[in-house]
Amino acid sequence: MAKQRRTFSATEKVAILRRHLLDGVAVSDLCDDHGLNPTVFYRWQKAFFENGAAAFERRSDARERRLEQKVEALTAKLAHKDEVIGEIMADHVQLKKVLGRPEERLGRTGSPGRGDRLRAEMV
Repeated sequence: MAKQRRTFSATEKVAILRRHLLDGVAVSDLCDDHGLNPTVFYRWQKAFFENGAAAFERRSDARERRLEQKVEALTAKLAHKDEVIGEIMADHVQLKKVLGRPEERLGRTGSPGRGDRLRAEMV
C-alpha cells in the first residue's frame, strides 16, 4: 500500500526552513522528523530564496507595477476598439459608394413637430 502524499502549509515550510537556517539543525534530521525527502527540502529552500525579494519589496513598487499592467491592458483594449471602429467606418464608406450618394446623408430629419429623429428614406 502506497503512502499518502503529505501537504505542508506555507507557514510549516518556513518553520522547517527556519530550524535549519537559524537553529542549525541538520537537513537529514529535519527530513527524518517530518518524513521529507531531502530533494523536497532543497526545492523549498530554493523557492524561499528566489521569492525572498518579495518580502523586501516596497508596496509602492508593487502598486506601480499593477498600475502599469492595468494601463497596458487598457491601451490594448482601446487599440482593439479603434480597429473595430475603423472597420465599421470602412463598411459605411463602402455602403455610401454602393448607394451612389456619397455627398448626401442616408436619412433625413423628421418634421419640426415630431422632434429631430432621423427617418430612413424610402427607396
